[in-house]
Amino acid sequence: APYWAAIGAKEAGGFVIGVSPALSEVEHVGKYNLPIDYHDIIIYTGFGYPGRNLLLTRSSDAVIVSCGRMGTLNEFTIAFEDDKPIGVLTDTGGMADEIKDILNKARRGMGKTVFDSDPKNLVEKVLELVKKEKIINA
Repeated sequence: APYWAAIGAKEAGGFVIGVSPALSEVEHVGKYNLPIDYHDIIIYTGFGYPGRNLLLTRSSDAVIVSCGRMGTLNEFTIAFEDDKPIGVLTDTGGMADEIKDILNKARRGMGKTVFDSDPKNLVEKVLELVKKEKIINA
């Protein structure tokens, strides 16, 4: 899913920054089997996935979750604990379709989490949350 996002961003004229768990490009491609195309720059953290997830979410204004496995859940929980705006693209399978139930079971509210099955609508909702954050913190 992150690769598809990079492709979409590049096709839309965006600048794509990758945050890698690897120490170097050789490890990024060889050990992690991750792509390097469609990225303008890749930051090689050398922290593995847990450290990369922390750096990735902490350096973001918001997080968007789609499909995913355990690492996606980890990124979500970091962003949730950091009170970041989070968009969950529903009906994509994996962790994205479990998050609402997890939040209900956790009994801590929804935080700044929004849900939508339409990517465009979801991005608009997340951008609105980010704008509110900037106004509140100005």
